[in-house]
Amino acid sequence: MAYRLLHPADLEGLVSMDDAIEGVGAAYGAVAQSPMIGAPRRRVHSPAGVRVSVFPGGVPALGVIGVGEHAELVKHDGPVQHTTREHQVWLLHDGETAKLRGVMIGAVNEKTVGYTCQTALRTGATSGVGFEHLARDDATTVGMFGTGHHAVTQLMALTRVRPIRQAKIFSRNEENRRAFAEKYGPLFSIEIAPVDTPEEVVRGTDVVICATNTNVPVLMGDWLEPGQHVTSIVGSNIALVKAGWLDARRREVDNRTVERADVIAANNIEAVMQDEQGDLFEPIEAGIIAIEDIIELGHLVNGTHPGRTSDDQITLHKNNMGTGVADIAVAMCAYQRAEAAGRGTVMELPEV
Repeated sequence: MAYRLLHPADLEGLVSMDDAIEGVGAAYGAVAQSPMIGAPRRRVHSPAGVRVSVFPGGVPALGVIGVGEHAELVKHDGPVQHTTREHQVWLLHDGETAKLRGVMIGAVNEKTVGYTCQTALRTGATSGVGFEHLARDDATTVGMFGTGHHAVTQLMALTRVRPIRQAKIFSRNEENRRAFAEKYGPLFSIEIAPVDTPEEVVRGTDVVICATNTNVPVLMGDWLEPGQHVTSIVGSNIALVKAGWLDARRREVDNRTVERADVIAANNIEAVMQDEQGDLFEPIEAGIIAIEDIIELGHLVNGTHPGRTSDDQITLHKNNMGTGVADIAVAMCAYQRAEAAGRGTVMELPEV
């Protein structure tokens, strides 16, 4: 039995954001039809702060089922810091025969930006699916919290699905927001203006993106205006609180944001309860919303829920965790292109 071994250099320049959005959309649509092919991410933590994340899932349309994992050393004294990251590892099996097709070591990057961070690519693409179904068709402006790699791929995904012309950017560091505007405005052919206060991010924009590593809300719902779409990406894991690293669940938006949203979507509802993810779990605890008020992203993809139904609605996509189906979709796209290009090494294994 043969499988293909791919190392980081073999994965360079294979997948675009458009590819990733298409694959991730198909993946979530498949989960809505066949829930047993997807599951929430699971994480374990060593006492020293090493975190291993495991992502099982499959995409029937791509003929694949498998699992990904990555390990990192995480510091929690203040905003989350990933001080050491190891290479991600992906095991890709044939979805009909179970045969091992590929082992991929390394991250799939976005070929136009070049970040070696599959997490940022997958997260941006997942938000891109949400933008397609929840942001107004005529959205041209965006306000952004955050200036890191995730902010870049979030903005990239939005520009792929909506005619964005202007952006406003805020982070705590003035130099970071200025540098972000100078670098990515020309790259994405839009005007990006650094702003000095969080409120300015929201004022008069069509889309609001929270792409930070905060532990406390940066977006206040009273700032929101009719017709806006909000995307928030900070995840949460009650294990961090139970381990004593955090005093409370991580938040990126406040309860009022959730209360004002007419439509609320999440990637995976099971994960909201499993990990007690603060941005949605705490409003449920408080009786502001019920779990039944949340729509899974796949039902928007499949059209079993209409999503936005008027231009005045406020919509919220809580991009609440990476899931295996999304990552496997991106990994399989890279694998197929690497195979077609003859990249990697074909390895032989004895039959079991």
